Order: sequence, then C-alpha cells, then structure tokens
Amino acid sequence: MIVPDHWAEARKQHRAAARQITVRRFGWSTLSAEDARAMAERRAEEALARLVAGETLHRREPRVPYNGADGVPIREEVLARHGDEVITRNAYGARCLNSPNALFADVDFEPSSRIKPILSTLALLVLVSVVAGASQGSWRLGLGLVIASALLSAPIARTLQKLGVAAQGGADALARRRLTNFIATHPDWNVRVYRTPGGLRLLATHRPYDPKEPEVSEFFRSVAVDPVYARMCLNQNCFRARLTAKPWRIGLASHMRPRPGVWPVAPERLSLRTSWVSEYESRALPFASCRFVESLGSGVVHLRIQPVIELHDRESRSNDATAAIA
Repeated sequence: MIVPDHWAEARKQHRAAARQITVRRFGWSTLSAEDARAMAERRAEEALARLVAGETLHRREPRVPYNGADGVPIREEVLARHGDEVITRNAYGARCLNSPNALFADVDFEPSSRIKPILSTLALLVLVSVVAGASQGSWRLGLGLVIASALLSAPIARTLQKLGVAAQGGADALARRRLTNFIATHPDWNVRVYRTPGGLRLLATHRPYDPKEPEVSEFFRSVAVDPVYARMCLNQNCFRARLTAKPWRIGLASHMRPRPGVWPVAPERLSLRTSWVSEYESRALPFASCRFVESLGSGVVHLRIQPVIELHDRESRSNDATAAIA
C-alpha cells in the first residue's frame, strides 16, 4: 500500500516532422514535493521514449483518486498516519481508513451491478418474443415484443432479484447466512460485524492479511463483497473503510469543491475546498459511519489488528448508540 503525501505532474513533448507527441505523468513521494517532481519527470521521460519507439500507451493518466491508472497509488489528501494505517479524505469528502493488512470487507444489500441478470432477462424475453412472433406468423408482433423486452428487462430483472432475496429471508439474513457458512468451514476465523446504511462492514481480526492472498479472494466471493471494492483492494494493495458520513446523507447537497475531488488542489482553488470541508465536518460530527453488531467466530484478536479495531471504532463512532449512521 502506498499513500503519498506529495504529488506532482510532469509534461514532456517530442516533435518529429509533422508529428508531435505530448505525454503527462504523475510523480509521488512520502518525503517531499521535490521528490514527487523528480519522479514525475522520470516517469514522463520513460513514457515519452516508449511512445516514440512505437508502443501504445495512454498519453495522460486519468485524474482519479484510486483504482485508475495502472501503477498509480491512492491520490487522496492524507489527514493522519497511525503506524501503517493512513486516514485520507476521499473524492466526495469523507474520511477513509486505509490499511495494508486489516481485512475490511463491504457487503452491499443493494447490488452495485445488475448487468448480468439484466442481460439474462433480456435474452430470455427476446427469445420468447421471437418464438411468439414466429408462431403467429407476424414479424411485426415479434419486433414489437423485442422492443418491449428491451424496455422491460431491467425492471423485471430488479423485481426478480428482490423476490429471490426476499424468499431467502431478506438481504440482511442472506448476508449473515453467507458469513456464518464461511466461518463454519473456517473455524480459525473471527469477524467483527458492523451495520452500515446500505449493508454490512466486516473486519477479520484473527490475523493480518495481504490483499492478494487467495484466502482473501475466497472470503470476498463467499460473502458477496462489492466487486468494485474487491478490485480496489487488489489494485491498491490495501483495504479501506469509510469513517465519516456520506455528504448526501447528512443534508449536504453540493459536491466537494473544486471538482473533481482529487488531491492535490491548485493553490488558487484551495479556499473552495477548505470552505466545503469545514461545512462537511461540522455536519458530519453527530453521525456514525457504521454500528458494531457482533463478533463471530473463534474470538481471536491478533495483536497487529487490535490497534486498527480501536482506531476504526473510535473514528467511525461505531459504538455510539446515540449517533445515526449515515
């Protein structure tokens, strides 16, 4: 896991006859802005040389906070460091805990992606439409049913998915059952369970984990972790947990300024960010990001993980029964 304090971007150009190549690359450092600038220059020179040699590369790395350009670490403002754990401010303004070894997992009750069930439903409806049209000898009927299928596949898929979850006792019960089934076959595991506004947060306490370990992937699959979160863990070689409320859940309608919310911010625009953050922190103060529910499994808490539990629970207010979760 790399979460740098300093960032820079370098720009290099190459002109040959009527052709011009311009490339931009980021540099980063935990030491100084000068180190970040030197790295940016080196990376830009290397990328330009490879482009001139005929390789196909992105000429500019996307300005995203994480999970974007290959090899680019988390690009967020560092707020605090606690040993190996780093607290940053994410792209929409919330504080996040980044940990290289404490296995956090996000389980959303409302799936973030329904592409596969929608496509499956669409394929089935189209097939039925074609058969119906052919059986009636009417291509107009078949075409009309195909168009209707395209319009109705998404809501039908959503309804079927909700009915399927309800038949299994609801999203909460289904998520808990997946977790208890996993623990039943992994008796050495111990997992703290937290309730979030949209699902569960899980924290394995029995030992530290590398995000690339096969057992982590197995756990993620077994408990149906949000696939976007799983990809982020692999790409950034860390685990993450949001510590403060999402702005839109606490009445803050505006996006973090300036847009996009990546770090660093140009000096002339820093006052916009400072003003927005001040209002956000004030509104977020009474809220918790999650609530501790129970601990399941062996009961083991590894010495490396205990400080992470204390840091997470304090900063997220997970044990404050008076705080609404947001």
